[in-house]
Amino acid sequence: MKKKNNIRLQDPFLEREREQYEHPLPSREFILQILAEQGGPVADEELLDILRIERDEEDLFSRRLRAMERDGQIMRNRKRAICVAEKLDLVKGKVQGHPDGFGFLIPEDGSADMFLSEKEMHKVLHGDVVMVRQSGVDRRGRPEGKIVEVLERGNNRVVGRLYEEHGIQFLVAENRRITQDILVAPGEAGGAKPGQVVVLEILQHPDKHAQPIGRIVEILGNYADPGM
Repeated sequence: MKKKNNIRLQDPFLEREREQYEHPLPSREFILQILAEQGGPVADEELLDILRIERDEEDLFSRRLRAMERDGQIMRNRKRAICVAEKLDLVKGKVQGHPDGFGFLIPEDGSADMFLSEKEMHKVLHGDVVMVRQSGVDRRGRPEGKIVEVLERGNNRVVGRLYEEHGIQFLVAENRRITQDILVAPGEAGGAKPGQVVVLEILQHPDKHAQPIGRIVEILGNYADPGM
């Protein structure tokens, strides 16, 4: 514990933490200050060393970091290093798909919509809540974004028509804003036949490497039936 006091005594919210916790950890504000001072992404091990986190404190400190990540105060890059979210100029919003494959971010704060390329839309589905960083401007002069993190998935179940090609079954969503074909996991067609309208439960959401995968949980009828 002797090393701990060197830097932790500089925490402007130390007294508040002492009042709330028997064994106070560095405050969220102080963690953000330290991260900002590093000028770039910081690995967990490096942050533990800077803040003199003892081995018996690591679990609680990890919980604090997860809470900060959940609340949007920090983010992790592809190498899982920690970044201050504010410094990344990230925008939170909902994905709006377009039938032609591209999409838009509709920002939560009411700022201008951001164009999402077809490549970016491969990572998500219409309705997902994401964090986006502006990456440039598209050919029409609109701000263009890159998806940094998916915060919330907007679809657990999707209604669509079942197809089969070369022995592979997939769903084409009725909602034309969902443009990705959703693969049906082997043996998970639920007795549905190609051409039928079904309800599919998503088992694996899309990412940049893979299509979404699901299983059929309900058969609604044939495409030519009245009301279909």
